Amino acid sequence: MAKNTAEFVVIANRLPVDRVVAPDGTTTWRTSPGGLVTALEPVMRREGGAWIGWHGAPDEDLKPFEHGGLQLEPVPLSESEVVEYYEGFSNGTLWPLYHDVIAPPSFHREWWETYVRVNRRFAERAAAVAAPDAVVWVQDYQLQLVPAMLRELRPDLRIGFFLHIPFPPTELFQQLPWRKEILEGLLGADLVGFQQNGAAQNFIRLVRQRVGHKTHRDAVYLPDGRVVMARAYPISIDAAGFEEMARRPEVIARAAEIRESLGSPKVLVLGIDRLDYTKGLRQRIRAFGELITDGAVHVDDAVFVQVATPSRERVQQYKLLRDDIDRLVGRLNGDVGRIGQQPVTYLHASYPREEMAAFYRAADVMVVTPLRDGMNLVAKEYVACRYDDRGSLVLSEFAGAAAELKAAYQVNPYDINGMKAALLEAIKAGPKEQSRRMKSLRKQVMENDIDLWANGFLSDLNAEPTTHTKRTRPVE
Repeated sequence: MAKNTAEFVVIANRLPVDRVVAPDGTTTWRTSPGGLVTALEPVMRREGGAWIGWHGAPDEDLKPFEHGGLQLEPVPLSESEVVEYYEGFSNGTLWPLYHDVIAPPSFHREWWETYVRVNRRFAERAAAVAAPDAVVWVQDYQLQLVPAMLRELRPDLRIGFFLHIPFPPTELFQQLPWRKEILEGLLGADLVGFQQNGAAQNFIRLVRQRVGHKTHRDAVYLPDGRVVMARAYPISIDAAGFEEMARRPEVIARAAEIRESLGSPKVLVLGIDRLDYTKGLRQRIRAFGELITDGAVHVDDAVFVQVATPSRERVQQYKLLRDDIDRLVGRLNGDVGRIGQQPVTYLHASYPREEMAAFYRAADVMVVTPLRDGMNLVAKEYVACRYDDRGSLVLSEFAGAAAELKAAYQVNPYDINGMKAALLEAIKAGPKEQSRRMKSLRKQVMENDIDLWANGFLSDLNAEPTTHTKRTRPVE
């Protein structure tokens, strides 16, 4: 891409494409599944946009290329940078810290130094690509230093940042040795977006306490006269796209096939998650297992299918989790299963979106019980696929989605007895009760889709920059 030509720039850890190598060795690219790409594609086409990100292979420097009408700007990462910036600081330090310290975070100075270096590389690429006065939208926890670095290089830009995962309370965030640097990095943006109001308030409070800037409600007042806004923008899905997919005859037929292959159970309970310690897999498998062993649910009547998509397989905590889940499922099936009838079917694999839609159509009860989650789009995808107003959603109150999906059976995933009670209620719910709840859930999901989310954030980012004089007096 010629320098300084993109009017709209997205910066994310990954490019929105995956490499496909054919049997003859030729390489092509396919668009990655995911709502973010779907939402931003039309904006990027309209604005002549560029997407900056890593292409997924270490120690390889690719030239900019076009795919499906999108201009892609690959940022190279070495093998050691993948280990220290991505697996290390991003997923060994920030991820557990931001998810309630469910696993202990590791604080290594060399990881931090690599995180700084990689963030600078992303910022420099954006500075070279963005047109004068362009809009730049930085995505997620891997790139929290980019806004300030980019602001220094290109003060003319409108910069937005969105955090897709939770933002922790002050008591936890303060453990981070580089807490001030992260906060100052985010303050390079004009608008910092979070999944929930509580997260935006945590950020404002930390900036006031740790950086010393004046704040008022959702605004931070910087000494240079800039005002940074921090607000909640709960992310969503391409709801109409999921419903359309769920209505396809081949998806309906596949859903029937899935049920038949499981022995045509009266009730199919489903979980679909990345294999991650934040997702609460152990607790939900245990809760379902106890319902079977207690005799509250009969093994002939209900089956539980858990799809766990492989994730960060080189990180030690994820290897241990996989072994743990394998043992738990094996023990349960060994204790109460019998030939041709296992209570839990565990699938450690990833599936295309059409297959997911078939799973959603097949399931009577969807279990989404993370210990902590920024949003959790699986809950919304299930609801979008239930155009028949049937099915039940059991949802953790610690998922961001719980604030919107109030008609779900909400549970505390740490409370095994509470989860058993909610699962049992969902399994036994009649058509009338299912319909009442699902209609309410569908109204929320169908009316608040991914386009509304992206347009809401971008319209606020493009709004007239705020100055001190236009605001109520800040808190000292």
